[in-house]
Amino acid sequence: MKVLLSWLREFAPDIEGDPENLAETLSDLGLAVEELAHTGRGLEGIVVAEVLATRPHPDADRIQLVDVDVGDGDALQVCCGAFNMAVGDRVPLAVVGATMPGGMEIARRKMRGQWSNGMLCSGAEIGMGDDHEGIMLLDRGLSLGVPLAEALGIQPDVLFDLEVNPNRPDAMSVLGVARDLAARLGVPFSVAVPRVDEAGPPAVERASVTIAAPDLCGRFGVRVLDRVPSGPSPRWMANRLLAVGQRPISAVVDLSNYVMFELGQPNHTYDLDLVPGGELGVRMARPGEKLITLDGAERTLTEADGVIVNRDDEAIGLAGVMGGASTEISDDTQSVLLEAAWWDPMTIARTARRLGLRSEASARFERGADPEIIPLALDRFAELAASLGSAAAPGMIDAIGNRPEPITVRVRPPRVNSILGTDLSAEEMASLLAPIGFACDSGGDGQDLEVAIPSWRLDSATEIDVIEEVGRLHGFSQIARTVPVTEQAGALTSLQQDRRRIRALLNGMGITEAMPLPFLAPGDLARAGLGDDGIIVANPLVAEESIMRTSLRPGLLNAVAYNAARRATGVSLFEIGRVNPGGGADLPDEHEHLAVILAGQEATAATALWRRLARNLAVTNPGVANEPVSGLHPSRCGRVLADGHPVGALGEIDPQVLDAYEVAERVAWLEVDLGALLGASRGLAPYRAPSRYPSSDIDLAFAVPDEVTADEVAATIAQAGGELLASVALFDVFRSEQLGEGRRSLAFTLRFEAADRTLNDAEVAAARQVCINAVTTAHNAVLRG
Repeated sequence: MKVLLSWLREFAPDIEGDPENLAETLSDLGLAVEELAHTGRGLEGIVVAEVLATRPHPDADRIQLVDVDVGDGDALQVCCGAFNMAVGDRVPLAVVGATMPGGMEIARRKMRGQWSNGMLCSGAEIGMGDDHEGIMLLDRGLSLGVPLAEALGIQPDVLFDLEVNPNRPDAMSVLGVARDLAARLGVPFSVAVPRVDEAGPPAVERASVTIAAPDLCGRFGVRVLDRVPSGPSPRWMANRLLAVGQRPISAVVDLSNYVMFELGQPNHTYDLDLVPGGELGVRMARPGEKLITLDGAERTLTEADGVIVNRDDEAIGLAGVMGGASTEISDDTQSVLLEAAWWDPMTIARTARRLGLRSEASARFERGADPEIIPLALDRFAELAASLGSAAAPGMIDAIGNRPEPITVRVRPPRVNSILGTDLSAEEMASLLAPIGFACDSGGDGQDLEVAIPSWRLDSATEIDVIEEVGRLHGFSQIARTVPVTEQAGALTSLQQDRRRIRALLNGMGITEAMPLPFLAPGDLARAGLGDDGIIVANPLVAEESIMRTSLRPGLLNAVAYNAARRATGVSLFEIGRVNPGGGADLPDEHEHLAVILAGQEATAATALWRRLARNLAVTNPGVANEPVSGLHPSRCGRVLADGHPVGALGEIDPQVLDAYEVAERVAWLEVDLGALLGASRGLAPYRAPSRYPSSDIDLAFAVPDEVTADEVAATIAQAGGELLASVALFDVFRSEQLGEGRRSLAFTLRFEAADRTLNDAEVAAARQVCINAVTTAHNAVLRG
């Protein structure tokens, strides 16, 4: 949004100060100034010239030679890269010796062998608009040789290019920016009441409006204007429009744009002779309905689009976006219907986006225009048109739909100060809000404020919105910077802490976390030895991800197989993820699992890992029960127990499964239900001070019946070893015909040590024998030699 300082002063004449300081003030108000430009300066040496002739450059296709006259009768040759001028046109010429607004000096020079005696200027080159494409064409009635600034009535001015956020619909107008700036500077602000000279039959006798879609159109105002001006707009108006980036077109179009930029209310004119009976209506479009818009394109509409229709119910305009070609004004137009309306923001936004027709008008309607400014906008247009010879029919037609209801917000001063970090009283807050139209009512000092939101601020609807306004007007730069104090610091839940503890343990053991895809392809579960009964996803993105996993095993096996295929063996991976084993009344059950896969290792490695994990989490009475597990080696697997309850499984992957994945090495596996594990009985993690004295290790192997578990043997050894036994660990499981049917060998490493001395051989031998006797007695075991 571009605004001129002189235009702002029409609403607040006392706005004074250095332009740079004003720019900082606007930025502090939330209207960030992206660029500040001084216009109307540096135009000395730029005069009005007439094009006498044009001809091609003999040695350049993109340059032409133009002969111009500056009023002395002599033809000056100028080389020019634009081709939009014709003989007789008046153009701005920067003569030799002039300095352009951008600092470039004009000299007589050769271009491809031809002399150029000056430069013909575009609007952008002289600070009059953004048009770089062609030479600026002037009124043919201007006198030759006259300085451009004098001929066009250009005065020095300051142009602010503002960044207006979507939550500030009011700032899409000079009026809205002036209101904010005047409020911050503490200077008077006022909106002049237009003077409209009315004549002829009343407007209600010549036109009518019917709103059939009240949710779409909250208000539809119409004035009837006769003797509408044709030709160009006044030079002062054209200069302002050029400065804000709007190209002047004709008097009526420029009037419409001028009022929109000034007041923020878009408007549209219809040729009254092309609107049967002057009757206008508003309704939603019919599916497939056609409309040719002002740009000549035929639009196909939907029931989500709004249209303006004539007496015959024919669409003649696209509501809030663009008018229709059938009622376009022309040089022959005598009378017009001038329309200003309030449209539902979301409807306009959807239509403009779908059709790719976002315009200055739709941008304002999308943000929320002011429904109460419509009469002022119509009168301002009529006032400006009257200065060009137009006449307005008495009165206006004001049709009402469902416009936004007035909003009153309760604001708590302590809350305002808490959010902003200020110490303002309720009266100070009210004095800040009043100049921007937020009327405040308070029951007294310290009481809550009842704040009436103005109609031009549809973005404000809650207490926090009003707090933002207080902060803006007070000045965010004036608020001391402080560090917020909180009574409650953030903390991890016990579950989050346990997850981190598990990850830290496994990472410390050199096991890498993996994150396979949570969905599987058909057959993946069966391939992993788990049965093919996974839940099928109804609408998978791809067929290869259509099965919900019941175990983490397929994904980690795929990862091991991927590494093995690339000669990377012995990988160790873990995953913490969710599985869906089925069941549940309405939705499938979901559990969080931990799985560890150790390629190149045996079942004992999985058992040792489980022991270490249980010890780290202080699980009460951890154990392993021999039991077949689907997809694991029949004699090298078991159920993981926590306080006597199963929480998972461990062992080695079945060789047939490994063959299916083309993995040649043995693979150890551990998978536990994290919810069940962490919900099991847990005590304090045991701590034992390390001994300063040497330890003694011995190995014992026992032949035991198959029904006796390694955990049971280890527990017996631990109890028998007493205080001298520092640890016991299973390191081998062995079966052979020599052991007999239904028996297997379990080999353990026992470590003995004392806290106060070095154990001698006799003490170690005695402790060894006690452990042997306990195992052979309790488990029908035989010590192997």
